[in-house]
Amino acid sequence: MRPLIIDTDPGVDDAVAIVLALRSPEVDVRAVVASYGNVGLDRTLPNAGGLLTLAGRPDVPLGIGADRPLVHRMEQRAVHVHGVDGLGGRAPALPEPVAPVPGSGVALMARILQESTEPVTIAAIGPLTDTALLLATHPDLVERIERIVVMGGALGGGNITGAAEFNVHADPEAAHRVLTDDRVPVALVPLETTLACAAAPAWVAALASADPACAELAAMLGGYLDRTGRDAVALHDAIALLDCVVPGSLAATPTGIAVDTGFGPARGATVPVVAPTPTTMVDVLSAPDVPAVLDAVLDRLRS
Repeated sequence: MRPLIIDTDPGVDDAVAIVLALRSPEVDVRAVVASYGNVGLDRTLPNAGGLLTLAGRPDVPLGIGADRPLVHRMEQRAVHVHGVDGLGGRAPALPEPVAPVPGSGVALMARILQESTEPVTIAAIGPLTDTALLLATHPDLVERIERIVVMGGALGGGNITGAAEFNVHADPEAAHRVLTDDRVPVALVPLETTLACAAAPAWVAALASADPACAELAAMLGGYLDRTGRDAVALHDAIALLDCVVPGSLAATPTGIAVDTGFGPARGATVPVVAPTPTTMVDVLSAPDVPAVLDAVLDRLRS
């Protein structure tokens, strides 16, 4: 099994991604690190702990991630989409959360890398603060990372501003650090890919019928669906997680990516670098076969 660390900010779609990873036989989840993001750390941390209990995996270490971006204050949350509790009002329905391990989430990530006899994949499905700190403070461990799969960025319009996607906009400086690091392979699952892989109500109903844990995820997605006003729900982070579980589930296009760290209207934008030839390439992932992707996610959640 492939060792996996999840860097997350639960978040409804994060919840689906976490359970997907825990139920996938291809990966061994070594740690979940929860940071600020969709809501504050005071909510994301117990959300992550409750999801570990819900999935029957209280043995997985839970790390205390960053409570703010690297440099500048985060001005916007995603309460309007994920609800005040981050889980569409369903957080009280979760079982007693797993207690976090002492110390920082970055220290936990470093320990997992040090102890692993195999290269570790990092699923970075929230703001990139903790992953960026890991790269900056533990350069000696970078060679132990197999690759970093990022859910974030948008090559067209954003979802938090006209130019920027939420996770990158939350901490553009951290995103720049991760997406331009030439020491480790990085894959980017942008907003265009995840929006294309939206699940219809029938998919959510099929999830709800599987077992109590899946029914709880479906209840979260129901509120998420109501808030977006669409006839389908984007599984953003779960789509990125699938390519951690089964590399190659999504199609890769090597691309140079720059992150706007300025303070204009394009702050947090992820922009393809065309010329001169970029020295650092990121695998931008797309989904040529959307039904196959959605089936693969559902099959593993119901396993």
